[in-house]
Order: sequence, then C-alpha cells, then structure tokens
Amino acid sequence: MFSDFPPKYQDWAATDPLGLFDAQIVKNESNPKAHICRHLNQEARGCHYLVLWLDCDREGENICFEVIQSTGFNIKDTYRARFSAVTEKDVMKALDNLSTPNRDEALAVDARQEIDLKVGVAFTRYQTSYFQGKYGNLDSRVISYGPCQTPTLGFCVQRYLQINTFKPEKFWSLHPYIIFQGYEIQLEWQRSRLFDKLVAMMFQKLAAEDGFLEVTEISEKQETKGRPVGLNTVNLLKVASSALGFGPHMAMQIAERLYTQGFISYPRTESTAYPPSFDFRGTLSAQANNPTWGNYVQGLLASGYQKPRAGADVGDHPPITPMGSATEDTLGSDAWKLYQYICQHFIGTVSPDCKYLRRKVEFSIGGESFHCTGHQVIAKGFTAIMPWLAVNDKNIPSFTKGQKIGVSKLELYEGTTSPPDYLTESELISLMEKHGIGTDASIPVHINNICERNYVQVQGNRRLVPTTLGITLVRGYQSIDPDLCLPDIRSFIEQQITLIAKGQADHHCIVQHVIQQFKQKFSYFVKKIEDMDALFEAQFSSLTDSGRAISKCGKCLRYMKYISAQPTRLYCGTCEEVYYLPPMGTIKLYKELTCPLDNFELLVCSMPGPEGKAFPLCPYCYSNPPFEGIESLINTAKNGPSGKIGKGAGMPCTLCPHPTCPNSLVSQGVCACPECSGTLVLDPLSAPKWRLCCNKCNCLVFLAQGAHRISTTKERCPECDSSIVEVDFNKKTTPLEDGSTLHHGCILCDELLHSLVEMKHGRGFRRVGSRGGRGRGGGRRGGHRGRGRGKMVDPKMSFRDF
Repeated sequence: MFSDFPPKYQDWAATDPLGLFDAQIVKNESNPKAHICRHLNQEARGCHYLVLWLDCDREGENICFEVIQSTGFNIKDTYRARFSAVTEKDVMKALDNLSTPNRDEALAVDARQEIDLKVGVAFTRYQTSYFQGKYGNLDSRVISYGPCQTPTLGFCVQRYLQINTFKPEKFWSLHPYIIFQGYEIQLEWQRSRLFDKLVAMMFQKLAAEDGFLEVTEISEKQETKGRPVGLNTVNLLKVASSALGFGPHMAMQIAERLYTQGFISYPRTESTAYPPSFDFRGTLSAQANNPTWGNYVQGLLASGYQKPRAGADVGDHPPITPMGSATEDTLGSDAWKLYQYICQHFIGTVSPDCKYLRRKVEFSIGGESFHCTGHQVIAKGFTAIMPWLAVNDKNIPSFTKGQKIGVSKLELYEGTTSPPDYLTESELISLMEKHGIGTDASIPVHINNICERNYVQVQGNRRLVPTTLGITLVRGYQSIDPDLCLPDIRSFIEQQITLIAKGQADHHCIVQHVIQQFKQKFSYFVKKIEDMDALFEAQFSSLTDSGRAISKCGKCLRYMKYISAQPTRLYCGTCEEVYYLPPMGTIKLYKELTCPLDNFELLVCSMPGPEGKAFPLCPYCYSNPPFEGIESLINTAKNGPSGKIGKGAGMPCTLCPHPTCPNSLVSQGVCACPECSGTLVLDPLSAPKWRLCCNKCNCLVFLAQGAHRISTTKERCPECDSSIVEVDFNKKTTPLEDGSTLHHGCILCDELLHSLVEMKHGRGFRRVGSRGGRGRGGGRRGGHRGRGRGKMVDPKMSFRDF
C-alpha cells in the first residue's frame, strides 16, 4: 500500500500546492492488478485467528495493520510473531511467545509517509511549475523536493563548494634516506610537514650539519586486525559501489534477485549481529564443495571456525548470508561479483583474526625525530579469504639502539595541498547513515532519484558530480531557508516520529505540528522565490531565448517555440503560455492542420524505435483536456506518467471524443484492442507499412503491406460494429481477383482483410489464441460489443483467429 492524494488533487493546474498540506490522503494498493488485498480477504475466510509473520521493524508493524484491514480480522483475534531468523528454533520460540501488533510503530510509519508526501509534493509542484514556466534548458522533467532527497543532494553540493572554494597552500617536508644492509629506506618526519619554507630549510641545515642518524628507540609489538562483523545492507551497498562498480540501486536489484533465487538471505537488514541460534556449521558446510573457496571452508570446518564478533542486533533480520552454493556460470558476471563478496564476507566473519608483528625504529638527527615501520604477518586469518584487506609484509633491516648510520640523501620535498575529491556513492551512503537520512531500503532510491532528476551525474570511480541544476537548487534553498537542504530537517522529523513509535506522543498531534511548520516554511519559500529565481536566471536561458519555432498558437496565431529539453513543451512568447508535450518521441508539424476546438496547429509525436507508434495531438488539448471525465482515460493510457495533467501526460487526438474532427478517436478508431480496454486507431502516417496502434498500450496491428492508401469510413460492420476501412491496393500487387484496387471491409470479419493482418506486442510477435477481443465500448470475453449497440457476435470472428 502507498499513500497518495485523492483524484481531485491530482491535477497540477487545478490544485494550489499550499492546499495539499491540509488535504486528506488515501492509501492505495501498490499493484492493483495483483489484487493482493482481495486475495488476503479470500484466504482469511473461515479462519478464526490471524498470526502475522512480517519484518520485525516499524514498516513490518505497518504492514501488519494493512493485512488486518484487508482480512477484516478483529484485533483481539490477531497475534504477532517476533523473530530475527527463520531457523526452526527461532520460529518455534516466536510461536510460543506470540504478542500483539504494535499500533504505535505502525502509526509512526503512517506519519512519516503523510509528512513526506505532503511536503514533497507541495514543494515539487510549486517549484516545477514556476521554473519550467520560465526557463527552457533545465533538462529535468520535474524539479523535485524531498525531506530525504534534498539533504542527500545537499551533501554532494557541499563537497562541490568545498572543492571550488579551496585555496591550495605550499608545504615542505624533510625526507632523509639511508642505505643499510641492502635496503634503501626513506624515513618519515615526526612533524610530517611545515608551511614555512624558511623554517623547513633551517631543519634541513641542522640535519645536514649533523650528518649521522642515531637509533634512539626500537619497538616491536604483535597487533591484531579483527575479522569483520556481519554484513548489513548499508555496508553491502558501500562495498558494491566502491569495489564492484555497482550503483546502490543496481546492487539492491541484484541482491533481491539472488534472494528470490535462494542463494542469499533477506538482503534488507540493519543488523550486523547473528542471533544465538544461527547455524554457522550448516551454512559453512553448504559452501564446502564450492570450486572457488571450498578448500578454505573445509579447512575452517576441520580446524574449528570462530564465533563472529559482536555486532548490532536491531531485531529485524540476521546479517546477509549465503544460503546456497553457486558458480559464475550459474549466476552470470554481475550477480557473481555480489554473491562472491557476500560469501567471502560471511566466511571472513567466522575466520580467525589476522595477526602481524609491527616493528618501529626511531631515529634522531640535528634534534629532529624520524622513524620507519615494518610489518611481518604471523597469521593471515580472515585476510586469506578477503585478500583486499590483507596486511602486506614490509621488511626493514635489524638495527641496534644507539647505532649511528650515515645519511645517503637529505631531501626537502615541496608539495601543494589538494582539495577533497567529489563524494563517492560509498561516502554519500556513510553520510546518509550518520545523519539518519533514509533507511536501508530507501537509501538507494534517494541516490537514484537525484541522478535521474539530473541533479548529479555519476562519473569515474562512482563519484557524484553535481550539475548546474543541482547546485543552483541547493544555493537557492540556502538563500531562502537553509533548513530545507540540511540533514537537521530530517533529524527533526525522525525525532518526532520516534515519539509516536514509543507511545509518548499522539500521532495526529505530531503530524499536524510538523505539517504546520512545513506549511509556514512553504509560504515563506513562495514569498521569497525571487531570491532563488535570481540564481536560476544567471544559469539558465529563458523560454523566450530557447527552442525553435514549430507551430502557430491558436490564440494569437504567432509561432510557438518547441523546447526539446526535458520536459518537452511549447512556449508562446506573445501569450506567455506553456503547453506540455509527451515526454518521449520526436515532435513535428502535422500537415499544417488545425484543431476544430481551439485553432491550434496539430503536431505529430513519433515514439522511438522502428515499431514506435505515432499519434497526432493538439498542444492546447493535450495540456488542457476539454472534455469532462477524460482524465480517467488519460491516466490509463501509456503516453506519459499518470495523474499529472499538464506535466507530461495529456489528451492526444487518439483519446479525443470529438464527433466530427477527422483526427479524433471517433473518426480514426477502428476496433477494440485485444490486449487492454483501449481502441486500435489507424496511424495515418504509417504508409507503406500500414498499422493500427492501441491508444492505451503498446499493441500494434499491421495491415495490408501492399496498400497504396488506407482510411476509415463512417460505415459500421453489421456483425461487430467496428469501423469499416477503405483499402486502395497497388495495381501491381492487388489481391483482388478482378484486378480492381478498391476494397471496403471490416478487419475482423472480412476474410480478405483478416488474412492480411499481423499482430505485434512490444518486441515480439505472437498469435492471440483463446481470448476474444472487445468492441470499442468494452465488450466481454468471447465476443465484440459495438461502439453504439453493444451487439454480440460469433467469437470465431474475433482477434483469436489472427
């Protein structure tokens, strides 16, 4: 389930963003076509008790109450199982200690969802409408704001500003060299470096006058490099980005696929501690025959594995663990890399620590101290299976205290301080975790969002470089209200939500308190938007200076400019109006035809790809649908994101119910789509490969390839009430027996036209077998209902015969 606004708030143009703070919200099924709620309700029939086995965190508690609502159970007959592992011991223990669902934790999740929805949507709609209505080269379909997303961007911009304001300084460091027992060694200065050249030269002179280094101290100590704790989601994401080259979003997709295939445990966990009942021997034994690390595991089982180091158990799931053995051939290259690391990490957690001997020799010359350090590995321990963490041997000669050694070279090194580099994804994840921004599940989403919105770009070594748009946004927030882009704003929200989860505060009061504070911030933001606009004006081109002339405005009859940067739109400089277009495809003028409703010149949008459909549209009707109730059709059509009229989704001519326009659905619609509730519409620009395109899904139907012309008529098929089409065949290739070229018929019922039809879905051909089509009005399985009469016909005359 997800929180959303009711349909009346979905129209951006008709809704004041300020009103969203006081609007009611509803919960909708995440995937309505799956009918999960209905399925749960059916399964619960006849049951007397409900036991909920869900994630043991706040989100899990929230889902508990969604299940209770869907099944209709009384809370008195509902029990909650709490567990941290799916072993028999843990399951039986949870079953013996059933409790009740925690409503406070569930309400805390509801509070977070409502706050994030209202704050994010209000700011996003306002600044998107404001800036996209003024500037043409923003190159982002939506200028979004989010209480988590924006502070995440703030970290990236903060690092950018540190780099650009950095002032390099020169420094000097003294490096003596010695040659002893066949080793040439550069000694490290205890002062490291100085920023005063004259002082550094003075120390160099004192050392040169002395000429000999005296060994003042020799220390030798055995040190231990501890094995890792269990692997949680955040650490997996950091390693995937820094070492494997996977972005967080991709890493989670791979991990979820490995989980569903049974190769790893649940990949979303904050815990790094294994439960006491965890079966380490069984998990290790499953890897004993793996061709890559099987020998190491066998040795570990024979000599005895170690108990993992103590980690953090937050009560959700055990650390990410391999559940079955696999090879690269089984998984493929990318999945293997992630799986290999998960296996190596787990094996490392139960391996011995790495032990090594550290030797440090200290020297003195001219009153200054220097040193050199050597390492000698005693036991590799876990680094044998995780070699990237290995301690490398570094041999140094044997020295004696008081021994004097001549200096072979005395170097005064001159260097320059350098700025920090751009944040890596791994570093950004660490900052988000430190400041409590996002959860293990949402961190990849927030990072992916700022990339998709063109706020940052991922460059070499997975470094995040802010774009001009991202920098300008953050600087704009800083100029109006710095709280809007600081991590403190999320910390404030989480503190309030924690009070709800602990039962220390009322859910409604906290939500209203936080919403009212953000409502005040929003009002102030709107009042001071010109401060941010001044920054945008300095970086981006106005709509007047952007784009190229393409079609005439129906109001002033002057040419409008087509702006191809996202979001694609037309701008009339005379009327100062913006008309949004489909987010994908190529836009061209359509035969200089005009819309009979508003006199705007029509355009044609051709979707990418060899089979991409094309459809005409009126710019004004697309942004401002003129017919009542058309929004429901627009929201189900696949020509843009649903629920955002005027921001990428709208009414093309293939959805227009105008009764006389020659380009409307009424004139060009032929018959029902066999795949959805849409209508197959003739594509008048598809010659010579004539086709029908569904006005809702990607279904394509190819017609007579040898036709010179195909057009719809006002006649109706007496059998199925589909439109009769007129086909003008080429003289040389006409299939008509008498050599004539003109033929009228229904593509469903006419045997000749039916034989010339091919159907294509997406990228693959298939014949429709057992399913009957629908007429233009909807119809039923096995027959066609006509647009006007709803007449039923023989199912043998449907698309099932293609």
